[in-house]
Amino acid sequence: VGLYLWQHIFEGVLEPADVTAQWREGSQSTGKMHFSFITGPAVVPGYFSVEAEHVVLVLNGREEAKVAQAARWLLFAQTLVETRRIRHVAVVLLGSERCRNDWIRPYLSRNGGFVRLLFVTYDYPLANEEDIFQWPLGVATYRNFPVVEPNWAMLHNPRSYLCNFLGTVYKNSSRETLLEILKQDGLDKLCWIAPREQWQPQETNESFRNYQDALLQSDLTLCPVGINTECYRIYEACSYGSVPVVEDVMTPGDCGNSSVHHSAPLRLLKTTGAPFIFIKDWKELPSLLEEEKKKSLQEKIERRRKLIEWYRNFKAWMRQKFIHTLEKSFLPDDKG
Repeated sequence: VGLYLWQHIFEGVLEPADVTAQWREGSQSTGKMHFSFITGPAVVPGYFSVEAEHVVLVLNGREEAKVAQAARWLLFAQTLVETRRIRHVAVVLLGSERCRNDWIRPYLSRNGGFVRLLFVTYDYPLANEEDIFQWPLGVATYRNFPVVEPNWAMLHNPRSYLCNFLGTVYKNSSRETLLEILKQDGLDKLCWIAPREQWQPQETNESFRNYQDALLQSDLTLCPVGINTECYRIYEACSYGSVPVVEDVMTPGDCGNSSVHHSAPLRLLKTTGAPFIFIKDWKELPSLLEEEKKKSLQEKIERRRKLIEWYRNFKAWMRQKFIHTLEKSFLPDDKG
């Protein structure tokens, strides 16, 4: 989520370019602020210099071991605030897929803590657009998914497949239903389908190339829910102009578990007008693909153009919102 923030949303570069380097950094100035970004396994609490007045921590709260590491960072930052070495702290959090992020609440200013702003992934019910903001999951940078620059061929060339799905098929999940529906109607012959039984955290060069080719060669990318409705696949499909077909159902857990957003996932993407195809049940897929067969290349080109433009604007909007929110909270009395 940190690399997505820096390389995809801020369009920043990192030195050295080697993704396996122990320490990578980049910087850029925008508005009233100058951003320095550091990342890598050598960046641990106590082992980096703080020259800034304001710090944004990018933390992983996905599982217990990650939460323990995140807590160490927060305690380190708290010490820096208490000793007046830094003034303000914000957090960008890769949250729990079930939105169980209660561990961070005591650190927030609203609860007597020192964290002024929280940007958190998934449909977190406490997001209020005041001090807690929903943040996009983005692409799988941990698998080195690249920043993709759209080109003429990506927009204009005919694509070989109506749709694709390359991913893990969990037992008794809607992903099983999806595969059954594709096989029943012979639609799997029109789509690039490569299911696997077990999730793999790392890609081989070949599997990753196949995945990128599938996105580039498909008009639609099927996005069944996993543990959460939001997944990397949605953003990765946008990068290649392949329209996400999103299973629009709220997953079990505490996401959106409030009186306002109890059954409406992907609030952030919907409110920014994402030009996706949302379906409630994969039984709708055969008729959707029948319609897809009738579309002219010109119609598909126009749709790709809209998708790629929306995604570019979405990232620019998230960047502006992020900077504006930091400026408003951290520099309220700054006159220039």
